[in-house]
Amino acid sequence: MSMINVTNLTFAHDGSYDYIFENVSFQIDTDWKLGFTGRNGRGKTTFMNLLLGKYEYDGNISASVSFEYFPFHVEHPEYLTTDVVEEIYPDYKQWELMRELTLLQVSDDVLYRPFNTLSNGEQTKILLAALFLKENSFLLIDEPTNHLDMNARKLVSQYLNSKSGFILVSHDRTFLDDCVDHILSINKTNIEIQKGNFSDWWENKERQDNYELAENDKLRKDIKRLSDAAKRTNNWSHEVEKTKNGTRNSGSKVDKGYVGHKAAKMMKRSKSMEQRQQSAIDDKSKLLKNIESSDSLKISQLAYHKPQLVELEHVTIYYGEKEACSDISFTIEQGERIALSGKNGSGKSSLIKLICGEDLTYTGTFRKGSQLKISYVSQDTSHLQGNLTDYARDHGIDESLFKAILRKLDFSRIQFEKDISAFSGGQKKKVLIAKSLCEKAHLHIWDEPLNFIDVISRMQIEELLLEHSPTILFVEHDRAFCENIATKIVEL
Repeated sequence: MSMINVTNLTFAHDGSYDYIFENVSFQIDTDWKLGFTGRNGRGKTTFMNLLLGKYEYDGNISASVSFEYFPFHVEHPEYLTTDVVEEIYPDYKQWELMRELTLLQVSDDVLYRPFNTLSNGEQTKILLAALFLKENSFLLIDEPTNHLDMNARKLVSQYLNSKSGFILVSHDRTFLDDCVDHILSINKTNIEIQKGNFSDWWENKERQDNYELAENDKLRKDIKRLSDAAKRTNNWSHEVEKTKNGTRNSGSKVDKGYVGHKAAKMMKRSKSMEQRQQSAIDDKSKLLKNIESSDSLKISQLAYHKPQLVELEHVTIYYGEKEACSDISFTIEQGERIALSGKNGSGKSSLIKLICGEDLTYTGTFRKGSQLKISYVSQDTSHLQGNLTDYARDHGIDESLFKAILRKLDFSRIQFEKDISAFSGGQKKKVLIAKSLCEKAHLHIWDEPLNFIDVISRMQIEELLLEHSPTILFVEHDRAFCENIATKIVEL
C-alpha cells in the first residue's frame, strides 16, 4: 500500500480564466478500486492527464507508483494482435497474457488476427489485458464501456472487481457498482472521496442535498422573520425617541430618561436581530453549492393517427450474401419505449436503418405508417461542427428551446460561444439529444445515445422519458437505464 498525495492542485488550460481545479487537496490509496464520476467537462480526463505529467500545474502531486492510461494508442492497428500487445508491453510473459484473456473470455486465436479486424469489444478486452500485465503501476481507465454490449460490460466489471489499484471513469451506474470500492467525485465546488460504490455515494449525496434544501428553506424563513421583526423594532425605537420632546396627553412633561432607556433597549434588540439575521444569511451561503441542476425538461411529441407505427414480421436483413439479422418480428405502438437488445453485431443498427428509411435488402414483411416523422440520434458525432445558433437554424429547430435544454444538461454559457467540434464526446451527444427533443416527431429512435454522457444527465433524461412517455425505440447498453425506461425489450 502507498499513497498518491494531491496538495493545493490548481490548474486552468492555456488562455482560460476559469480554473478546472483550484487549491484541491486529497489522498488516494493505490490499493483502491476507485470510481471517478462528475458532470461532463468537469475535468476527469484532465486530472488523469495531470497524473501522467502532460500539463504544467501549480501545487503538488506525489506518488511512489507510475501511471498507465487506458485506452492505449495503437500505432499499427494493421499488425497482428500479439504484436500490438508487444508494442504496448515488450516484456510481457505469454502465460500471463493468456491468463488475463481467459478471465476476459477471449479465445487465444484473436492474437494471430490483425488487430483492426477484431470487434470493438475484443479490442477493448485485449487492451485491458495488456494494461493489467503492468506491475507497480496505478491504472487510469477512461470509459472502457463505450464499445461493450451489456453482457461484455458484466464480464469486464467482474474482471475489474478481481483487480485493485485503478481509477475508473465510467458513467454506467451498474458497471461502477459491480467493480469499485471508493468513489472520487468532482462536484461543482470541490472534490471528495467516499468509501463504497456508486449507489452508496449517490444515496449519501441525495441525503446531503435533501438536508441542505430543508435547511435552506428553514433559514430563508428565519431571515424573513428576523428581517421583519428588526424593521418593526427599529421603527418602534424611533417612534419612542420622538416622544422625548413631546408631552403626555395629561399635559405633564415626558420622563426623557425613561423614554431614552426604552428606545435604547429597543435599538439594542433590533441590532441583535440584525446580527442573528446576518448569521443566518452566512449559514445559508454555505448550502446548495454542490446541488446539481436537475430542472425538468420539456418534450412534445406529435400524436399519430393510428395506434401502431411500425410492424415487422419475420424480417431478415442482408448485406450482400451476409445476414445482418434474421427472422425478426415485433411492433411499435404509440407510447411504447422499446429497448433493442443483443450482442454487438446482432443487427440492431441494421434494424434501425431499415425503420429510418434506408434502402436495405430484406425479406419478410415490413410496414411503416404513412407520413411517419422520425427523430434519429446516431452513434456518430464526428460530423458535428459550427456554432450552436447555426446548427439550430440549419436543422429547423427552436434555438431558444435547444439552448435551454443544453443549459439544463449542464452546458455553461461559454460553451455556446465555442465551435461544436471542440466539445467533449459527452457534450456532442447532448447536442444530438437536445436536437431530437426539439424536433416534432411521432417516433424517436436513439442508437446508443448515452455514450460519454455523465451519470446525472442520464438520470435527467430518464426522468424526462418517464414523465412525457414519448414513443421511442432505443439501443443502449446501460443496464440501469434500460431497466428504468423500457416498457418492452426486443432481444436479437
